[in-house]
Amino acid sequence: MPHAVSMPQTGFQALILCGPGVGLTTFTSVPKEYPKALISIANRPMVWYVLDWCYRTGVTDITLVTPPESEPALSAALSQNPYLTSLPSPSATILAPADLKHEMGTAELLRLPEVQQCIKSDFFLLPCDLICDVAGETLLETWMTSMGGLGGVTDGSSLEVFGPKMLGPGGEKGGRRGGLSVYYPTTHREESVKKEECDFVCTTQLDRNSAAAITGVSDTQGSIRKLVWATPMSSLEDDIEENKSWTVRSSLLQRYGFVKCLTTFRDAHIYLFPYWVKDFAKLNDDFESVSEDLVGTWAKAEWRKPSYRSKFNVKEVFNKPRAATTKLTDYYEIPIEEELDLLSLSSTQTTRHTHVKSNSKRDPVSFASRVSGVGGDSPIEADSSPDDIPIVPPMLAYLHNSKPSAPIIRRVDTVPLLLSVSLLLAKLPPTESGTTSSALSHPQKIHPTATIAARTTISNTDTLIGANASVAEKCVIKESIVGHSASIGQGSRLTRCIIMDGAVIGEKCMLTNTVIGKKAVIGPGCDLRDCEVQDGMGVGVRKEGEDDAAVEAKNEKFMIGGFEDDAEDFDDEYMTGDQEEF
Repeated sequence: MPHAVSMPQTGFQALILCGPGVGLTTFTSVPKEYPKALISIANRPMVWYVLDWCYRTGVTDITLVTPPESEPALSAALSQNPYLTSLPSPSATILAPADLKHEMGTAELLRLPEVQQCIKSDFFLLPCDLICDVAGETLLETWMTSMGGLGGVTDGSSLEVFGPKMLGPGGEKGGRRGGLSVYYPTTHREESVKKEECDFVCTTQLDRNSAAAITGVSDTQGSIRKLVWATPMSSLEDDIEENKSWTVRSSLLQRYGFVKCLTTFRDAHIYLFPYWVKDFAKLNDDFESVSEDLVGTWAKAEWRKPSYRSKFNVKEVFNKPRAATTKLTDYYEIPIEEELDLLSLSSTQTTRHTHVKSNSKRDPVSFASRVSGVGGDSPIEADSSPDDIPIVPPMLAYLHNSKPSAPIIRRVDTVPLLLSVSLLLAKLPPTESGTTSSALSHPQKIHPTATIAARTTISNTDTLIGANASVAEKCVIKESIVGHSASIGQGSRLTRCIIMDGAVIGEKCMLTNTVIGKKAVIGPGCDLRDCEVQDGMGVGVRKEGEDDAAVEAKNEKFMIGGFEDDAEDFDDEYMTGDQEEF
């Protein structure tokens, strides 16, 4: 039975994007039956990890956004899978917009009418393939103390405020909430893999009046900086190849002076967005990707000239008139600043009280005749005052600690990552030992209902055996994961393998660095190294009248109906241009 969540609610809602799994086509070729969100990671459904993270953060208003064809399988899993039914209540709801297609970009998805209607407050935007052992309240409290809960709580009646006042369901009053994105290192960690996708991330120090206090500070804690540029490394490399150079705008260096550039970090797709981002995405039809287009544009809008901001409809977003008859009766539309002066209670942020707001219009900016070099990329131009084009609040970046001992943040969107991250989770001590603080640990390494024969060698420190699994005698299992109801034949050896639910491994098989899909069958004597076997696929299965069908293979994909040849076309078709699957 689901139990009530014990932590206080945050007022946030979470949108979890359950996409097609372009990098996992071996196991998601039939999304109607096997959607990406239900792929097994360390014997748990993929979506369990991000749902559990939301509940631990205190976010209980959770919506899973998925294409219509995957809705039945996902709905059945939420009501039947023991891991998903054991999550706290209320359970997540499923949203399957009729026009949502697998090839649709993440920013395009936010413009769908059903999704627009779903967003009613500040929100998390998350992927279904997220594995995160960093406490969500750390990110949430950092966002709130730096600018979310305090930057917009004063009504600004006695302060000089650039741009018009606004009051929206997110609680913005006399100011605008910014956003927060999370980036993690991809190299020099146990779960790192070769040729992993990375992003080009440029950050600078926070403003002096915004001292972001990271809660729970430790030697493995990340850092908070201001994001000024973000784009996939693949896009940057394409631009360099096309232009034969790398161009940096002088206005970026003039504005900040020192910019830190990272090339081995990756966007975790953990976004804390204020409510107004809903309109920002809706009004910009050119946005396809949240990571590259929406966040990338937002990061540059603060230091580019006002005309750059005007191209992205910021006036329509921030100057939206509020109807006189609007009443703040909705749960999400009750601003806390009506009851508390939170800014006066803050010890982590200062505000500017130096200029009392005047009723007269601001004088245009002018310079002495001896001042030269004021170019068109200046933050303020004579024909474009701050009152004309609203200031866009900053986008913050949480840069995760790169130490190997830091808790894991990872997206599992390729088969190599599926294998490496699953094996890392298998090494976590069980909760029954009382020696682990990770919320991702299993109660036991070997499930009590598993059947383990005598004279079997199993490495207990790095192996998981699921419920109702059976392991015959003389087997050797090291650093591997055996799924629920899976069967391992006599004399087989498994090293760094994932055997998913219901799979059958024949006698005297030798599997190394191999992932076997659900209900797949591996015939006796097979030797597979660095291979992938699709769900329900039979490999080396003897047919009637045949004596030996043992298969020996390396770096092969075994897929039903020759789908392996179509896999490259599938990747090329859906990853061209956007480079970001939802």
